[in-house]
Amino acid sequence: MAAPETGLRATLGASGLSLLASGSTLVCCALPALLVALGAGATLVTLTSRLPQLIWLSEHKAAVFGVAAAMLALAGAAQWRARSLPCPADPAAARVCARARRTSAVVYGLSVLLFLIGGFFAFVAPMLL
Repeated sequence: MAAPETGLRATLGASGLSLLASGSTLVCCALPALLVALGAGATLVTLTSRLPQLIWLSEHKAAVFGVAAAMLALAGAAQWRARSLPCPADPAAARVCARARRTSAVVYGLSVLLFLIGGFFAFVAPMLL
């Protein structure tokens, strides 16, 4: 039973990493656009003066999106592989197993959503303006 539990933990970990990578795409590209759209340019200036790394992320958005896409692909492969792993026969352990699968799927879906929102603001929205 150790192998399926390890596989599910790895899937949850991969989904968490993909969420982190997708969040970086949101921070690099969607956050500045949101602040400017809301008329909070001074907030954006303050934020970039306090966290100059945001400028580096924006300048290297292709690399940020490439890493995030690779993390999403790895997490998606882990999700696909874990979908057929057996859960334990013990009812309490089976509930924990099912909850871990749902949590992992939700985290992965959230990661994909954040990636798409960041991609829209980084690559599509500038062409519309």
